[in-house]
Amino acid sequence: MAAASPTIQQHVEYGSSQHKWLIALAVMLGTALEVLDTSIVNVALPHMQGSFSASVDEIAWVLTSYLVANGIMIPMTGWISSRFGRKRYFLMSVGVFVAASGLCGIARSLDQMVVFRLIQGAAGAAMIPSSQAILIETFPPNEQQLAMATWGMGLMVAPIMGPTLGGWITDNWNWRWNFFINLPIGAVAFLMVWTFVHDPAYMRTRRERGAKTDYAGIILLVVGLGLAQLVLDRGQRADWFSSPWVIYATIFSALCVTGLIINELRISEPILDLSILGIPVFSISVTLMVAMSFALYGTGLLNPIFLQELMGYSAWKAGLVLAPRGLGTMVAMLLVGQLARYRYDTRPLVGVGFSLMAVSLWTMAGWNTSVGTWTVTWPSLVMGIGMGMVFPTLSTTTLSCVSRERVGYAASLYNMMRNTGAAIGISYMTTVLVNHEQTHQSYLVEHFTVFDAWKMSNAPVGEPGSHAFNYMSQIVSGQKEGLGMVYGMIQRQAMMLSFNDIYRTLAIAMMILIPTFLLLRRARFIGDPAGH
Repeated sequence: MAAASPTIQQHVEYGSSQHKWLIALAVMLGTALEVLDTSIVNVALPHMQGSFSASVDEIAWVLTSYLVANGIMIPMTGWISSRFGRKRYFLMSVGVFVAASGLCGIARSLDQMVVFRLIQGAAGAAMIPSSQAILIETFPPNEQQLAMATWGMGLMVAPIMGPTLGGWITDNWNWRWNFFINLPIGAVAFLMVWTFVHDPAYMRTRRERGAKTDYAGIILLVVGLGLAQLVLDRGQRADWFSSPWVIYATIFSALCVTGLIINELRISEPILDLSILGIPVFSISVTLMVAMSFALYGTGLLNPIFLQELMGYSAWKAGLVLAPRGLGTMVAMLLVGQLARYRYDTRPLVGVGFSLMAVSLWTMAGWNTSVGTWTVTWPSLVMGIGMGMVFPTLSTTTLSCVSRERVGYAASLYNMMRNTGAAIGISYMTTVLVNHEQTHQSYLVEHFTVFDAWKMSNAPVGEPGSHAFNYMSQIVSGQKEGLGMVYGMIQRQAMMLSFNDIYRTLAIAMMILIPTFLLLRRARFIGDPAGH
């Protein structure tokens, strides 16, 4: 199938809706709920573990089941919408998601919880790509970045605020209310979508024509992406390729994905329209979004661990310290959206955004275990501003370069890649954190001297050599209670150095991406030949 033109598309119905901002609010509510549920449950896992009498590894399936179902269904959203209607599919997704949330809240066993989370993840997958397609079709070209920025506040801020909100709810109410709060918000979103959102004429015509079902593509996609998501989420616990199941799952996933690509490029009605990747601006924008998702979700994982494990913060306090990142993201998004509305070229802001992210990450690479609250807060704020500058431009550029009939497919492909980038980022950060910590710990132990032990033990004042020697002798003979304290300090320092390594690597990666805004092109629309 030939790729759509990257420069011209027919947007006859753009801006025709009288309720465009109500539509934006409706789809934003659904998106915020879906994204929030990927992070709000994390802090409640210990409480759920106690309720279900589950081990740490068993309770992790509450997260894994959601992510696997979500990862499988996201790329299928465009195809399902084209067959059954975008509004109908969105309403069904919201309804099933809310119902599954209620079932999660009343679950009485771990098995029930895992099944309900699978349903919840599968239902919620449609909300993000469907929302983007609806916004692109609802708003005129000069307002699309503003609409995407407004909607993106839910997408970007929800995973940042999730742990904070989840911690407060769990501490003050009960972990089950992390699911129950979805019910009233989801009900409002359902009613608003039912009232204000309508499918464009071309989608109704397409449904009437009908099309052949790509069963082979569905099977290959479900198995290939499902196994890949499973490996990314649980590979670290299995010590990666030292475990046979990881090896077999990876090989089989690679074979299925390869078969999927071959199949989708050969048929006329594919599940995934991979021909869209032939549009250079789409591929470039998706690559940059994957890199940003890598950093967003990676630091979203690392920063709370740093604050809670090394700084001794509670989940609630850690969330408050990191909350300014969400505020910075919101302000920057609205600024970029308003500039685009008045026809300013916002592409250079992508470079500025990556620059700010690089600065903040490089600053984080200099953290230690005695940093103050402000030293942690301001880099997070700067990083949020940088992300807010990058997201609206990339999202709009990505989806405005295809014909409107392919917007749903483009949104599915775009979000599949974004979701994959987030999964890889979390998996990579976890693995590197553990491996580098072990490396630094070995180095510190190897170079740990008797005098270091004496200093860390707060040994009595007197002859340093004598006290240090006696202290070390007691450690070696297992008689000193300070042994655990000393090696605990070594472990803390090794973990801190591992954090520094990761932040430094991410900072360099963001620096490399700074000039990539020069590769972006502004989409042109009929009636707007200048490309504004």
